Amino acid sequence: MVDLLAGALVLFGAAFSLIAAVGVLRMPDLYVRMHAASKAGTLGIGSMLLAVAVHSGGDASVIARALIAIFFLVLTAPVGAHLLARAAYVSGVPCWSGTKTDELKGHYNLEERSAEGVEGPEPPDAPPAFAGRHGPAL
Repeated sequence: MVDLLAGALVLFGAAFSLIAAVGVLRMPDLYVRMHAASKAGTLGIGSMLLAVAVHSGGDASVIARALIAIFFLVLTAPVGAHLLARAAYVSGVPCWSGTKTDELKGHYNLEERSAEGVEGPEPPDAPPAFAGRHGPAL
């Protein structure tokens, strides 16, 4: 029964990994490709890791490592995809011509590669003197 469940999880993961690969090849622009790779790829790899945990036969160290890997995968994959998409948008990678809405339009100054209306700290005129216990910093 455990082997059957592990096999089903591997097949499920392989199917979603295949969907992610087809999505990367067939989708029209970078943003949709990245969405396909991060969502379907995460589900595919996560279910394969779950199959490893199920097939381990109750070995606590294997189960713990598989669950920790799934946790970090689910935690980091969407954040990484978001940051890559944001960097691509700010650097001027165009959206697909069939894109209906661009919610970020007007929020970024693409010539200066900065956010509109976002005020950062003023640069200091001179570096501040750091006087610690051993005198000023060099």
